[in-house]
Amino acid sequence: MITMKHNTTPVYSTIAEVEALQSRLDALIAEIVAQTLSADLLRGALVAGMMEIAAILRAVPVAEGRLLERGIALIASLNTDLVVLTGNLRLPVTKAATELVEMNDPSLFRSLSLDADSSGRKSYTPDLLILNLRTSVAHLVDVKRSLGSYEISRIAELKNRMLAAALVVPDLLYKEYRRLQAKEVRVVILNAENQRSDLEGGVWPLSHLDHLLEVAGAGEVMATLRNLFQARIERNWNEALQSHGGTKAADVAEAERFRLRDEASENAQMPEPPGTLSPVALRPTIQIGFAQAPRTASH
Repeated sequence: MITMKHNTTPVYSTIAEVEALQSRLDALIAEIVAQTLSADLLRGALVAGMMEIAAILRAVPVAEGRLLERGIALIASLNTDLVVLTGNLRLPVTKAATELVEMNDPSLFRSLSLDADSSGRKSYTPDLLILNLRTSVAHLVDVKRSLGSYEISRIAELKNRMLAAALVVPDLLYKEYRRLQAKEVRVVILNAENQRSDLEGGVWPLSHLDHLLEVAGAGEVMATLRNLFQARIERNWNEALQSHGGTKAADVAEAERFRLRDEASENAQMPEPPGTLSPVALRPTIQIGFAQAPRTASH
């Protein structure tokens, strides 16, 4: 339930608290770190040499990306109104849908939807698809660790692809997920670094997660989760260094240079699979657009 106070943003009845979630956050971090970034694996990389060090440090942004997605899903599970879909949700992006989004005002395509069975190889895979059963609003979510290396044109390209993919969401939910119904589909890019926000244009800081999930404290919990993850990696790295006393400071500095270079490269990648395209089908009542931040209530 949401209540409103005069001249305030919404107050949500579902609350996420770090203390109550601490054990689940720790377990999530432990699971993700164990796969590629444990102290033992880092020690092994130090023994093997610089190529292994560079390779294992490239795993840091990948692991943090998984952590963000899993953390958001964990917090969303607190709100019983939400259905959260993750995994390999390949949404077709047709030529007609892309042209509609790129060449027209949103008012001209927001009442259209596509058949989820549309053929073609070009697609978009969201990090999360979140449906609010109470409001019948679905959010197509793309989570980014940082948008610092993205050019404005590439962000616009991503948003257009997401809007085009959003056109198949109502049909997908109805056909493949027990006839779930979405009357509106909104797209949002969540930026974990909380910079380059554009609330009206669908680019939100992770600190705004409360409003997306309707869970008070969600943004604070995610900030804590990131800090705990980074602290765990730092601790594992220091343990590995201490047990490998022959490691030179120059080697460590070089490894960090590799990490920064590879992180910048990872942030800049936005794959564009080629493919054939399929036609648009007209369906009534569906609304497509950007995520909407709550506004201050009027008297």
